[in-house]
Amino acid sequence: MSKHAAIESDELAVERTVKAADLVERLTRWRDDFPTPGVRFADLTPVFADSEGFRAVVDCLAACAPDADLVAGIDARGFLLGAGVAATLGTGVLAVRKAGKLPPPVLRREYHLEYGTAALEIPADGVALRGRRVLLLDDVLATGGTLAAAAELFRQAGAEIVSAAVVLELEFLNGRAVQGDYPLASIVRI
Repeated sequence: MSKHAAIESDELAVERTVKAADLVERLTRWRDDFPTPGVRFADLTPVFADSEGFRAVVDCLAACAPDADLVAGIDARGFLLGAGVAATLGTGVLAVRKAGKLPPPVLRREYHLEYGTAALEIPADGVALRGRRVLLLDDVLATGGTLAAAAELFRQAGAEIVSAAVVLELEFLNGRAVQGDYPLASIVRI
């Protein structure tokens, strides 16, 4: 699929999503009490390591914003997703990094996790972001702080989030409620 691909039928879109959801549900590895006690971690590494699983996930995420001109993947598994989706759409990709990983100047946003606080950064120069149409990607939507912080960074830089998408959404943590007014898609909702 490229950003110039024909619009697919609703039937094909549903079929693609069902296939990806099945692979994600079957291949996801769950770990209790990681990274801290009380947290149940969804490890999508086996999904990404499976060629069929990775392709199905990338295709689903790419369909969320075929008109995006930049894909942004959030540190770290979002990097894998972002690269695959950007290659599929024929766009560039930008890594949204954890604090301290990019040389200055940077734009920085702090946020809360279900098990602490953190910060994300994007370049403040060197990459033209003003006016860009960004598809924002992450692997899991939990409490929503990471995705919301990344979206705010792009708004601060003058970009537009045309859509955000995740592989797995943990609905019971209500992360969708703290997102902006951009469309948000998830392949699997638990």
